[in-house]
Amino acid sequence: MGFIVIIPARLASTRLPNKPLADLGGKPMVVRVAERAALSGAGRIIVATDHEDIAAACTAHGVEVCMTRSDHPSGTDRIAEVARTLALADDAVVVNLQGDEPLIDPALLAAAAARISATVPMSTCAHPLSEADDAFNPNVVKVVLDKHGNALYFSRATIPWHRDAFATSRALPAGYQPLRHIGLYAYSNRFLQQYPALDASPLEAIEALEQLRVLWHGFPIAVHITDAAPEAGVDTPQDLARVQARFQAMAG
Repeated sequence: MGFIVIIPARLASTRLPNKPLADLGGKPMVVRVAERAALSGAGRIIVATDHEDIAAACTAHGVEVCMTRSDHPSGTDRIAEVARTLALADDAVVVNLQGDEPLIDPALLAAAAARISATVPMSTCAHPLSEADDAFNPNVVKVVLDKHGNALYFSRATIPWHRDAFATSRALPAGYQPLRHIGLYAYSNRFLQQYPALDASPLEAIEALEQLRVLWHGFPIAVHITDAAPEAGVDTPQDLARVQARFQAMAG
């Protein structure tokens, strides 16, 4: 099934101002993200932004851009506006790729898109955890699945809780590998247009996880499992320095 990638990008960032325009090997970060998306087999890649500087940077590098309103509460709302502007068909598949993922594995985008069907309107990705520190870290979001590979629940808590092993130790027992959620999403356009109208759920307020709204309203989320952890995105100055070093090494 064909798909398009929409990359929401805002200039405002409390931890890293002007993040989408940060230089990575001679190109702005948002352009590098679009270049990675182009390797996924997507039929179209579009940056969704409310800032003229981001739009100008994308245009200068041949990346398609769509201007949006500035008052969207989330990136999902922003890409929904773009899908409406483009008049996409209801069954079009849209991948939401964050603008701070310049090292994302392009195969994950295609894999998430492939999980969308007539009965599954949304999908995401996850990978097994092998370190106890990650399993017990509330900043690492975990997910548990049903037998069909759809999400049962996302949590900052350690799920599933290994009752017997964790009664005496915080080491991960043999055969137990919780799944870490990867913040990449795909949607059918029909559902993407429904999403902004869904009432917020008490679960998402408690966990601070927006995707719980989808489960609370009874919609399935398919989860593609990848063996390896993806490269981390850029949230802090330290992240930026790490990624800049990677691009310098690739150029050298």
